[in-house]
This record gives sequence, structure tokens and C-alpha cells, in this order.
Amino acid sequence: MNDQTNQRIELHGFNNLTKTLSFNMYDICYTETKKEREAYIEYIDQEYNADRLQHILTNVTDMIGAHILNIAKQDYVPQGSSVTILVSEGPVVEVPVDSNNDHIPMPDSVVMQLDKSHITVHTYPEYHPYEGISTFRADIDVSTCGEISPLKALPYLIHSFETDIMAIDYRVRGFTRDVNGHKLYIDHDIDSIQDYLPDKIKAAYDMYDANVPKEQIYYTKCRIRNFDIADYLFRPNKGLTEKEKGDIEAKVKNEMDEIFYGKEKTE
Repeated sequence: MNDQTNQRIELHGFNNLTKTLSFNMYDICYTETKKEREAYIEYIDQEYNADRLQHILTNVTDMIGAHILNIAKQDYVPQGSSVTILVSEGPVVEVPVDSNNDHIPMPDSVVMQLDKSHITVHTYPEYHPYEGISTFRADIDVSTCGEISPLKALPYLIHSFETDIMAIDYRVRGFTRDVNGHKLYIDHDIDSIQDYLPDKIKAAYDMYDANVPKEQIYYTKCRIRNFDIADYLFRPNKGLTEKEKGDIEAKVKNEMDEIFYGKEKTE
């Protein structure tokens, strides 16, 4: 994994760079009947409900060294969940109430270095009306301003979800200045998002990059490398014939291809 510790540059004022890590994660499952499809959706809604998503994002906040300001969460009907956490680089500092002037309200607290940062996740479980394929998508955004970096939490987020396909993008926006007034458009080294992934994750996925370093845009798409049909059956079925296994494998792999290449196959 890339060493994220760089020689510290003395800045003029606050670090105004905005670093945004966004990605989609897809889990794919073969659900033979309508009853199985509905059971899969129920399973996903329980496994990734708003409370668990909040726990995951709270861990992310700790990992990147941010401080929580506010949490909003929601479980939706008929399915899906969302969590949004507003964070800051600096801590919340308590301010005493002015007891000498009862007519002027004083704030209970102020935020030091409030820097327009947030962490969000939205989930989208769904299924094909008759092909037997169900999918679960999680959209995650970690946007930080200041020195804290969302890339630190990337491996943990990948491990927190059942993931067959991932589309990850990272972008640094704006600029900050050094003490001499020179603009800095990035404050850390990066050639690829893969630099921030451990070898175990890179070994598990086929990956390709589409990077625009001049614009501080980095994109990596990932597809699970090893395929075992047993991993994609919602309910294990030992009575499947080889032909049935082959048909199911073809459907699941077709779904993977369409998501990975962003194009639906036509007959």
C-alpha cells in the first residue's frame, strides 16, 4: 500500500483542498423464485439497515481522523437505507453561556475548523422481474476538506460490503496556498487508487484505471476474479444438474459483464 505520509508543507491559512472518494459496490445473487427474490431483499435490508450503516460510517470517521457533527439516517419503504454524517477536521469546542447578560443568547457550542465535509451511503436492493437475478448496490461518498484523507478508509469500506463489482473514483478539487502564496492543487502523492489498496484486495479483483492526473481525477473499476457458483445461490441447492449450474452461471456472469462494462447485452 502506498505510504500516505508526505513531507509536511507549510501552508498559508486553512487547507482548502476538497478530497472526494466515491464508489458504487454491487453484490449479485441468483434467486430462482419470486419468494427467494423477496427473501433476498429482506436479507439485504436487515444486513445493511441504517443502524449498521451508521456503525460502518462512524468507524470511517475515526479512521480518517475526523469529528462527527451531525448524523441523519433513514430506512426506506419498500427497501433501502441512507445515512449521512457531517464531519469536521477539528473538534467541537464547548463555549460557556454568558451569565452576565440574560438577554443575549449565547451558543452552547461552536465548531472549530468547520470544513464542509461529509460521509454518506445509500443502498439500492433490486431484482429482475423474471430472470432470477437480484442485485444490491451501495453508493458511498467520503468528502473531506483539509488535511484528512478519505483514502485511508477505502480497504475497510470494501471489506464491509459483499462486493462483486466496484467502480471507484477519487478527485481533488480546489487549491490551497503555501506560505509564499503559491497554489497547491494536491497535497499528497497518487498515481492510482490501486496504490491505496492492500495486495489481498488487488489479488481478488481484475482492475483497470482511467486516470486524468492533470485534473486530479482517478478512477478504478474492479471485478471479482474467482467465480464459484455456490457463492451466488441465495439458497444452496445440491440437487442442481450440470446444465442448470451452467445456465445459472451464464446469467450471473452476464449480469456482471453488463455492470462492469456499463452496457446491456442485446441478442
